[in-house]
Amino acid sequence: MAKKKIFISSVQTEFSFERQALHEYICADPLLGKFFDPFLFELLPAIDQRADSVYLKEVQQSDIYLGLFGKSYGSENESGVSPTEMEFDQASQWFKTRLVFLSHCDDVERHPKEIQLINKAQDVLVRKKFSSVDELKSAVYASLVRYLEEKEIIRIGPFDASLHESASLSDIDQEKLQSFVRLAQAKRGFPLAETETAEKILTHLNLYNNNRLTRAALLLFGKEPQRFFISSEVRCASFTGLIAEKPIPSYKVFKGTVFELVDQSLEFVLNKLDYRVETRAKNVSIPGSYEIPKEVVAEAIVNAIAHRDYTSNGSVQVMIFRDRIEVWNPGSLPLGWTTEKLKQLHTSVPANPLLAEPLYLAGYIERMGTGTTDMVRESVEAGLVEPQFIQQEDFRSIIYRPSSLQVKEQVKEQVKEQVKEQVKTVVQIMEHELSVIEMMDILGLKGRRNFLQNYLQLSLAAGYVEMTQPDSPNSPTQKYRLTAQGMALKLFLQQRRDALK
Repeated sequence: MAKKKIFISSVQTEFSFERQALHEYICADPLLGKFFDPFLFELLPAIDQRADSVYLKEVQQSDIYLGLFGKSYGSENESGVSPTEMEFDQASQWFKTRLVFLSHCDDVERHPKEIQLINKAQDVLVRKKFSSVDELKSAVYASLVRYLEEKEIIRIGPFDASLHESASLSDIDQEKLQSFVRLAQAKRGFPLAETETAEKILTHLNLYNNNRLTRAALLLFGKEPQRFFISSEVRCASFTGLIAEKPIPSYKVFKGTVFELVDQSLEFVLNKLDYRVETRAKNVSIPGSYEIPKEVVAEAIVNAIAHRDYTSNGSVQVMIFRDRIEVWNPGSLPLGWTTEKLKQLHTSVPANPLLAEPLYLAGYIERMGTGTTDMVRESVEAGLVEPQFIQQEDFRSIIYRPSSLQVKEQVKEQVKEQVKEQVKTVVQIMEHELSVIEMMDILGLKGRRNFLQNYLQLSLAAGYVEMTQPDSPNSPTQKYRLTAQGMALKLFLQQRRDALK
């Protein structure tokens, strides 16, 4: 099926950043990018035609007109009409789907002709206001999902934006919603008062439409979210050693809204970490710090809950080991992304935008794609081993405790003592869980016995590799993965190679 073409209007400089951000967002989002092809006038190559004839023709050939109306009216032609108004009129003449989004400002700040244009659109369109590019993305996302549903291009919308078939406003916890508003006002200057109706607040957040709640509304503010979504929980466990094995000293399953899941999971982890109390030398109060910066742990947990795949029956898992913390979630990176990109400055493409926006407004997450880079920076500044991100059937964040530095030093000593080259070879090919056949294929080896004796068994015995099913060593679905010691060796070998370049 051919993609639906979106004409992103408003060529004036007022929205140059927002228009570019929308174009990138729609192209990168796994759902929107599959169904929509956004058009920006600036991306056209230079051609020998009048600009107005070109963009009006593009409007005519598009399926959707997306207009951004703000303070300025824009340059006027000899008839006193701006390009934005001509585009809107063209879209109306050709009966295009028209989506108009208004910047959040008072009418006294708008050009008189811009107010007239807004009034012209008012009678035929449902308008949404935005005060930031992320609010704009969230509103556009919700509108385009509704377009796909109304045109029956998709019959089931993305999880967070889909309307729940039976829930009503009576399933929303008014106290939780009011608490959110107070927090969002303090953190981000949320424009609505806590005395506003739940309907108005949820509509502003794109969580309520046509008298129906989105699934995101229930996850964020529901009285009992797990009554609707049973897998929306976090399982936390603490182990004494380096691997997950019974008996488990501490195990909890947390339920509640996404805000409560974050708070409860974070408290569970912090209670297991060492806390160092300092002196009053420079402060009246007694300062202190956790062995891992609190912000690093919080970021990993929030990311797992906000970006997980809620259609999966799996749950978010947080596991504490002697040398590390692992946070797993049933989800995946955006199409074309790699785990290395997470360690660099990158755009923000949330898997669940309608969940992510309230989490941002409440101060639980930041924008601009800095969360994972902050995790890396803050860990390194605290003298810890750099966190690792792994994409397999699920997504994992691995945060190393100070004790992992001892493992790293042990690895250096072991390398000095000449770890067998076959073991180094196995460690360096392990990007994710692999079976024996997969490892042999990567290495180009044919003899199974030779591989088992001279490669795999040596790696297992040295503690660099472990079984995914240690209780069933001969299972036909058995796979192998790196231990914390193996990850440290792989990182050491990579750093050494880089130093020699």
